[in-house]
Amino acid sequence: MLNIYKNRWIYMGISVAIILVGLVFFLVSGFNVDIDFAGGTSITFDAGQAVDKAEVTELANNALGFPVSTVQVSIDNPAEFTIKTKAIDSATADKLLLTFITRYGLAEDYSDYSVNSFDPAYGKQLAGEALWAVLIAVILMLVYITIRFEFLSGLSAICALIHDVLIMISVYTIFRVPMNSSFIAVILTILGYSINNTIVVFDRVRENQKLAKKETFAEITDKSITQTLGRSINTTITTFVMVAVLYVLGVDSIKEFAFPLMVGLIGGAYSSVFIVSPLWASMKTAGYNSRKKAEQK
Repeated sequence: MLNIYKNRWIYMGISVAIILVGLVFFLVSGFNVDIDFAGGTSITFDAGQAVDKAEVTELANNALGFPVSTVQVSIDNPAEFTIKTKAIDSATADKLLLTFITRYGLAEDYSDYSVNSFDPAYGKQLAGEALWAVLIAVILMLVYITIRFEFLSGLSAICALIHDVLIMISVYTIFRVPMNSSFIAVILTILGYSINNTIVVFDRVRENQKLAKKETFAEITDKSITQTLGRSINTTITTFVMVAVLYVLGVDSIKEFAFPLMVGLIGGAYSSVFIVSPLWASMKTAGYNSRKKAEQK
């Protein structure tokens, strides 16, 4: 039987260390906020010939005088690429377009491109809706787990979900992953995946409590985790492999979604095994000891 509860502070310390590293990166360089949230300009251009992403990036940076946010080359049409950058005026956009027209030998009246602007207000609205979506999801999960198990189970599960969100934010900060609309999808996906693993563990905890009433909460936790560990590992590996294939074969926009999702899958499985159950056992043990002391008085 695994001895998870005894080493719980080590596992929690690992998570805290990752979150602190993410905090340091945030204080140094902040988030890599895409125009979905921050607002800006998106330019899609068809060069009429296959382009090199590094060359397009260099041309854009030199023409604008500052680095662009992202450059994405279409996988279906290697001649088409999309540039996302902070908001620029029409004169600057025309200068950038002229740079591409000149580089790829196109006519001066070439018009196979599109320029779109995103208002920062839209990004704020999107971020607000994302926050509400996460809060509503967390509250509903707390209610569900409390009804199905008990309040302390729900509370420890919510702590684990907060852990997962902070780990994901740290990943976005450390690896400079663009924070765009896919960020919302990644967070909600990981929350659902993590809570599913957590419910499986708590279901086994409840069964073991009924069968072994003389065992301590720590022993029940270690036994339950040991019994469900194989299932957690197999589920995580299966899902991870599929997402990894998307990362390897996908375009940049898919990779921006797949990479944090892979990390989130590992983080969610980690919290379900090493965080949530030991935390539940700690709270149950503390409550039991408090009642004992009160009875002795």
